[in-house]
Amino acid sequence: MDIPHQRLVYFQVTIEAGSVRQAAARLDIAPSAVSRQLSLIEEALGAPLLERSRQGVVPSPVGEMLLDYCRKRAALDDTFSEALDAYQRLETGHLSLTVGEGFVGDLLDTPLRTFTERYRGVRLDVNTGSTSDIIEAVVEDEAHIGLMYHERLHPQLRFWHSSRQPLVALMSPSHPLAAVENELPLATLSEHPMALWRTGHGVRQLVDEGFREAGLGQHVTMQTNSLSVLLHAARSELTLTLLPAFAAARELQDGALVARAVDCERFRQAHAHIITRVGRRMPKAGLQLLRHLERWMRAFNSRHGTSS
Repeated sequence: MDIPHQRLVYFQVTIEAGSVRQAAARLDIAPSAVSRQLSLIEEALGAPLLERSRQGVVPSPVGEMLLDYCRKRAALDDTFSEALDAYQRLETGHLSLTVGEGFVGDLLDTPLRTFTERYRGVRLDVNTGSTSDIIEAVVEDEAHIGLMYHERLHPQLRFWHSSRQPLVALMSPSHPLAAVENELPLATLSEHPMALWRTGHGVRQLVDEGFREAGLGQHVTMQTNSLSVLLHAARSELTLTLLPAFAAARELQDGALVARAVDCERFRQAHAHIITRVGRRMPKAGLQLLRHLERWMRAFNSRHGTSS
């Protein structure tokens, strides 16, 4: 049924007013204009809409059905308007993020906690993955926002904010290299057992590139796809790992691990990035979350002594 909304308004007002003339007065138009619109509806439906009574016009059986339709449609319009208003006030909504595992601790402690406290009706879906997983999720619209470490160019990625987060050597305070105050040369690191991400992970690619450019190999005694395994391995006196400091923020704060800078320009220039897909229209809640994440990442720099 394709009846213009305004015609349905004329019909409903006519029923409520009890006559075409009174409906015309309420609508501030000529009675003939109201009659014409009602005739067009009757023509479209193939049945009369009104019957005359002592109290004025009343709906015919078809008119009763149409009146019920008008009221249900009005209720749906009101429901939609209320839902849209709530959505625009960020009282409802759904956002998905795919992030590197190293971001999770600080992400949940700071920006996501404050965001969910302020916008309690917005549901967040947070998934973790490798750099490739993050890019795929963002490009395929499975995630509104991605957080990744170590830049990988892609024509469909928009970089909203980036912050320099150097790759550092993480180790137990009792590790032989923990007492070294200067930057650790790659040649020195190559002599010590390391636990690293599996080949293909973004951080592992960065590590491999740094050592390859220096003409050195790594003494890898363990590789994994788990950040928890890496951090536990680094607590051993015999094994160290290479990660951005934020990935071990809690362990560094409580003294379970220490971080040592590495003398490698590629490691020093590594960045963390907030990404979205080029051309994706972000919901209002998504824009607010992006602003939260940008503020958090700037604070991130201050806490870890880095600069954008």
